[in-house]
Amino acid sequence: MKIAIAGGTGTVGRPTVDAVRAAGHEPVVLTRSEGIDLLTGKGLDAALEGVDAVIDTANVSTLKAVTATEFFTTATGNLVEASRRAGVRHVVLLSIVGIDRMPYDYYAGKLAQEQVVEASAVPWTILRATQFHEFAGQVYAQAKVGPLHVAPRARVQPIAAREVGEHLAAIVAGPAQGRARDLTGPREERLDEMVRAFARHTGHRGWMPSISLPGPQMKGMRAGLALPSGEATLGSETFAGWLASQ
Repeated sequence: MKIAIAGGTGTVGRPTVDAVRAAGHEPVVLTRSEGIDLLTGKGLDAALEGVDAVIDTANVSTLKAVTATEFFTTATGNLVEASRRAGVRHVVLLSIVGIDRMPYDYYAGKLAQEQVVEASAVPWTILRATQFHEFAGQVYAQAKVGPLHVAPRARVQPIAAREVGEHLAAIVAGPAQGRARDLTGPREERLDEMVRAFARHTGHRGWMPSISLPGPQMKGMRAGLALPSGEATLGSETFAGWLASQ
């Protein structure tokens, strides 16, 4: 199969490309460096010529609902419409567990993105996954009060981005499922402990207090709203195992 991957150079996009190739398929990475722009649609028709299936892992860095919604609806709208024109048989979207339970601006964009895919004429699958193990490093870099790093409290069930990529590659090669079973890590973790473990692993030895950050996302995560609410597919690599391999 010839499988196109939007966002194929990102945290989960890269291992998805690797998994597609390892499964014996031909990956087509949709990137601006190759003249493909999801927001304008430029280059999409040519890039999707002969493509059998598409995986959408594209992302945007923003905390604003308007920005997130505009990006996801425009980019994914262009992608699924170009997929329809190209005769693509299956579109798979990577989404996030709990986005319909937490009133967080970025998640509003992801919900709108899901609706674009659900309205598509192309057979589709939406896979919601929990936060990646890499989330600890992202929080460590961002959660600071002046020079002091802090460890936010939250309940998470993180999964290896590699396992998400492998799951996406397996799903896209099969028939469309609609909403697939959620994909999560093997066990629940405390985010503050993860952040401190990441900090120690990278050489940080300073004091890192656990704090409860304000805002709807962190409040929702402390309440467990980012955890799977029903049956889910569990990954196998724990955060500790992933961290030891870095």
